[in-house]
Amino acid sequence: MDTLQINKDQVKPTTKTTTSISGSEAVLEAFLAEGVETIFGYPGGAIMPIYDALYDYNDRLKHILVRHEQGAIHAAQGYARASGEVGVVFATSGPGATNLVTGLADAMIDSTPVVCITGQVFAHLLGTDAFQETDVINITTPITKWNYQVTDATEIPAVLAKAFYIAKSGRPGPVLIDITKNAQMQKFDYAGYEKCNHIRSYRPKPIVRKSYVEEAAKLINEAEKPFVIFGQGVILGKAEKEFKKFIEKSGIPAAWTIMGMSALPTDHPLGVGMLGMHGNYGPNVLTNECDVLIAIGMRFDDRVTGRLDKYAKQAKIVHLDIDPAEIDKNVKAEVPVWGDCKETLPLLTELIEPKVYPAWLQHFKDFQQQEEDKVIKEELNPTGDILTMGEVLKELNALTNGDAIIVTDVGQHQMVACRYAKFNQTRSNVTSGGLGTMGFALPAAIGAAYGDPSRKTVAIIGDGGFQMTLQELGTIMQFKPDVKILILNNQFLGMVRQWQQLFHEKRYSFVDITSPDFVQVAKGFGIPGKSISKREDLQSSLKEMLDNKGSFLLEIMVGKENNVFPMVPQGRGVAEIVLSREEI
Repeated sequence: MDTLQINKDQVKPTTKTTTSISGSEAVLEAFLAEGVETIFGYPGGAIMPIYDALYDYNDRLKHILVRHEQGAIHAAQGYARASGEVGVVFATSGPGATNLVTGLADAMIDSTPVVCITGQVFAHLLGTDAFQETDVINITTPITKWNYQVTDATEIPAVLAKAFYIAKSGRPGPVLIDITKNAQMQKFDYAGYEKCNHIRSYRPKPIVRKSYVEEAAKLINEAEKPFVIFGQGVILGKAEKEFKKFIEKSGIPAAWTIMGMSALPTDHPLGVGMLGMHGNYGPNVLTNECDVLIAIGMRFDDRVTGRLDKYAKQAKIVHLDIDPAEIDKNVKAEVPVWGDCKETLPLLTELIEPKVYPAWLQHFKDFQQQEEDKVIKEELNPTGDILTMGEVLKELNALTNGDAIIVTDVGQHQMVACRYAKFNQTRSNVTSGGLGTMGFALPAAIGAAYGDPSRKTVAIIGDGGFQMTLQELGTIMQFKPDVKILILNNQFLGMVRQWQQLFHEKRYSFVDITSPDFVQVAKGFGIPGKSISKREDLQSSLKEMLDNKGSFLLEIMVGKENNVFPMVPQGRGVAEIVLSREEI
């Protein structure tokens, strides 16, 4: 049932004084001790005792009633990604628990710390196919960092302490705790709560081997064309300052994955753009020309590498990662540097020589100019009458000054936003990276708005993805988080349509999607909005959206058959990236 056995002796009470409380109250006391402020959830029969107890904690815990449990976990993901804290979810048994599955899988692959509490039928009914009973433990084992079923209330303090510790330590991830109804109701002598900081057999941070750091430094110091690629591990390790010091001392050009975006300001002089299928031209091509490739907090995802047998074969790979399972999983490392990059980067920075690589950096700039001439100029400054997604991002950048949290859904708009959005602050790019979950953005933006209310939160969504979770407009209506909703409507399931056009002889099979009047839908939820299609309305409408006090929906009609380039066609290497349809 669980991969880590609970040892109750590892969580010691803070005081010898005991009080009789219910299992439900113990859950909420654990939340208070862990500093939880916001819970996203939906009540139901099997979790009703916890909700009954929550009634008396309303002054200390904020609960956001979503409209679907998938909305709850995506909101918790957005909260975690924007705040750096653990997102928390409540759901009932059966369909409530299974509705969390997509979000758990998303959080698992994107290393997002979330703790989900699900209700379960009475312990004596387990295995009887009782009403709303599902085996949530076996269902979620592959998509959680840890899960556990509680049948006795006395376990709750120890289990919750471990749940939060596991979710946020090492490589973060989702944890699910399933609590039977009898355990929620059961009274027991509660002796206090103490956070967990150690579990036997669980080592969240590998021991740093300084000999590997020394080997890595030697390779870097001897390199003539070194290249840094960095991912979300820099952000999760809260190592942005350490990373910036490393690249500025080394003088090495650095490119980011989609998940690593915003760890470094996008206009940093050593930042050379985004990697991947729709990344920038230079970083992709020059991956196959560098002599030393330094990968930091990234996992060599297939969207970054393309064909592995054509990926960086000429380079010696230095791989810094907290998760030993990622080392050599996809790309063989010459030197593996295991450990938290907040610890390993300063050690590496101390040993490297200060250098600059003007000719090598100019190589990236030359490729960037080719991309500017063939792709970017027309995307950001189109000569035709129809609006492009790129020019929308250009205007949004000008109005937000790179300080907003941008939450994207999945599709063409996601790729365009990640290509052109400007960020000055970390934890600014919130997107579904590894799983590619359509419907992610609206609930995740709600969570991000609670995670960091000091900044503007803009959800950029396609017309298809918006219709998957638009019921969460009801959550906005009731609780009034400040979320700016920007729908880029191309009247297609755009990314699938692009592939059908380029690789399936323009056989547009079920991608022509009909949408409701989004402005009227928003109006029904008490959210103001407008729809535009003309360039002369773009800047003023974006400003109206951003300046509105409270949430606002802006629909922008963009080109129906515009494609996102550059592109690494499936089955090709990263150096075979193309700038136009004619090159495929």
